[in-house]
Amino acid sequence: MSVSGEERTLLVPDGLAGERVDAAIARMFGLSRTRAAELAAEGLVLVDGVAVSKSERLLPGARLDITIPSVADPLTVVPEEVEGISILHDDPAIVVIDKPVGVAVHPSPGWNGPTVVGHLVAAGFRIATSGAAERQGIVQRLDVGTSGVMVIAKGEHAYSVLKQAFRDRTVDKTYHALVQGHPDPLEGTIDAPLGRHPKFDYKFTVRVDGRPSVTHYETLEAHRFASLLQIHLETGRTHQIRVHMSALKHPCVGDLTYGADPTLARRVGLERQWLHAVKLGFEHPSTGEYVEFESPYPDDLAAALEVVRDSV
Repeated sequence: MSVSGEERTLLVPDGLAGERVDAAIARMFGLSRTRAAELAAEGLVLVDGVAVSKSERLLPGARLDITIPSVADPLTVVPEEVEGISILHDDPAIVVIDKPVGVAVHPSPGWNGPTVVGHLVAAGFRIATSGAAERQGIVQRLDVGTSGVMVIAKGEHAYSVLKQAFRDRTVDKTYHALVQGHPDPLEGTIDAPLGRHPKFDYKFTVRVDGRPSVTHYETLEAHRFASLLQIHLETGRTHQIRVHMSALKHPCVGDLTYGADPTLARRVGLERQWLHAVKLGFEHPSTGEYVEFESPYPDDLAAALEVVRDSV
């Protein structure tokens, strides 16, 4: 096994004779006892050349070898081209992409998969340096499990103009969502503040002290088990569409995090929420001309929609 990190070797002093491995390592290297036990469990602690368990007792004069793996910064951008990201538009100011499911927009704690930022760097795109280091050039985000069109700023002027446009809500963001059942009324506005869920920090929920959040929807197709909606976002909160539709008791098909029926998800072959950013329109930051970009349904969403359409 090859592990990169700090390697230390020393002889066990008389004062630690008879101590457990995890307790001795914690004292000698300033680690927590839990971390010391983890290193032993990972085979990174050797006594006289032999891997030992955390409870092994040490003898004086024994040779102790320990490897402390280096911990990567979760916010470091890793250049990596991502299969499935397609370029819809590219000019000196902006690049517009079609983001596939399973790709995060930028690095974040707890995510070690592919990112849009990493792809653009690997593909040789120059993007704006404004914004936090891990999300430079990013003026909007899509969930890992949401696909579709998004814009990234390549220059500082474009970044500033687009950021302000999103703040001013002058960007036209259109999504399609396949939701369970039939919303009543078939067309409406959801105005409900959103905030972190009090029990599950990976979820959001409607709460009085949340941030203002407004979603407009209209029904495009109504089928036996589900409805296809066109949605326009006035605000852009994390998980906004998913939480608002769940609050109406019409969660996105396949969105098990927010109460979707797992049986229906299996029936239509979905392993993620049926939600897609189909259109993005805004004034070009360089020319002032209104531009609009569209993304077709990816294969998994198109197939699921056909199953619903064929249900009788």
